[in-house]
Amino acid sequence: MAVGLAISSEGGQDYNGKITSFVVLSCIVAATGGLIFGYDLGISGGVTSMEPFLEKFFPKVYRKMKEDTHISNYCKFDSQLLTSFTSSLYIAGLIASLFASTVTKAFGRRASILVGGTAFLAGSALGGAALNIYMLIFGRVLLGVGIGFANQAMPLYLSEMAPPRHRGAFNIGYELCTAIGILAASLINYGTQKIKGGWGWRISLAMAAAPALILTLGALFLPETPNSIIQRSNDLQRAKQMLQRIRGTDDVEAEFDDLIKASSIAKTVNHPFKKIIQRKYRPQLVMAILIPFFLQVTGINVIGFYAPVLFRTIKLSESTSLLMSAVVTGGIGTLSTIISMILVDKLGRKVLFLVGGIQMLAAQVMIGSIMENQLGDQGGFSKGNAYLILVLICVYVAGFAVSWGPLGFLVPSEIFPLEIRSAGQSINVAVGFLFTFLIAQTFLAMLCHFKSGIFFFFGGWVVVMTTFVHFFLPETKNVPIEQMDKVWGEHWFWKKIVGEISEESKIQEAI
Repeated sequence: MAVGLAISSEGGQDYNGKITSFVVLSCIVAATGGLIFGYDLGISGGVTSMEPFLEKFFPKVYRKMKEDTHISNYCKFDSQLLTSFTSSLYIAGLIASLFASTVTKAFGRRASILVGGTAFLAGSALGGAALNIYMLIFGRVLLGVGIGFANQAMPLYLSEMAPPRHRGAFNIGYELCTAIGILAASLINYGTQKIKGGWGWRISLAMAAAPALILTLGALFLPETPNSIIQRSNDLQRAKQMLQRIRGTDDVEAEFDDLIKASSIAKTVNHPFKKIIQRKYRPQLVMAILIPFFLQVTGINVIGFYAPVLFRTIKLSESTSLLMSAVVTGGIGTLSTIISMILVDKLGRKVLFLVGGIQMLAAQVMIGSIMENQLGDQGGFSKGNAYLILVLICVYVAGFAVSWGPLGFLVPSEIFPLEIRSAGQSINVAVGFLFTFLIAQTFLAMLCHFKSGIFFFFGGWVVVMTTFVHFFLPETKNVPIEQMDKVWGEHWFWKKIVGEISEESKIQEAI
């Protein structure tokens, strides 16, 4: 079955094809990898606010929260050991993503997805059965390995499989699954914290096996992308047959020729990590570093990792804080991501970045102002102010889920030429994990010292990143992935760096 939609590109030659059920199903399976990432984001914040969990693994935090009534509202959860539980995953993910580059290039995208699902499955089992802090953190490390491999391979897989005109929507399916994972995790936390006996946190951690099992079993049936087939085996007939199958037409010569050209360049590159630092790849390298950095300093960690902690800080009960976390980070995020899927290939990436940035900034400034004037160190909120902050957090999450949430994964996955694609995506993921680790490790201390100023701190970064995207990121809407180098040569700034590079000169420089 195929949907009768011609595939064409702006700024490049037309490709023939249709949106086939085969490519839709393949991308749905691959996008479910976002479930494991989203589930972890939703679970970690909720579990670390559960009193039985804190009492068993972090007794000092539990005693400080219960006994020290004079401690600042912003400092009661400040513990390096507690943040190590969350952030250990991201160091493991950083290291794993660098190894994933080699696996993805040598064995294909599907192999990395399988490794990621299996490691996450093992980590979820250890977490649910943890008897001490060492077992708990080792489980987190395995989860990190799983997410590192998955985040490296799946956005590439989606971008390579998707038709150029609809690449944005297909790729954002990954972020949609992430949002669904956050929602499911938050609702599970809300249910498990009510279990008598104080062992509900075990269910929360062990249930991570469910999305991991979906991904691992689904990956067994995933086809490899034509790009990867040509890059690894040079089996042109097999690659062409796969391209014809996913495009729903026999006339794929234009796109297939572009794949062959890209592969001929890629096969002359033996050390892509050395190659990517060359001048002609400078724009992609800058984006591979700055986009994941900017993504982590949007302030989403304030809401995502520690939303339940924030709600408890504003004097809501444990039960209420978990429910509010589920509604805000899950429900609003999911709906807004769907909106992004609908608009990204119509309005383009830059419009969504701009609108989302303005929305996030306005919400952060207002939240910070209210907390500065109303909360204080030992004071509390009126119900009116508490609900006002809830509304503003909804505004913030909606802005993030329309812009940086999905586009922070989409844009890096579509800008790299094939010869450095795996290495570039690994750098992108590794930088993301590095700054996720730093933010996760330091956030509670920053909250304690900055207090309400934490929102102005992240708001300042939103101004910087929105300005950067406006001036330095070219629009990539509808541009075929193997013709993406053209957008840099036409950009007002980057053309001064890369110039006009022909296919022939690229091949010679790659040798």
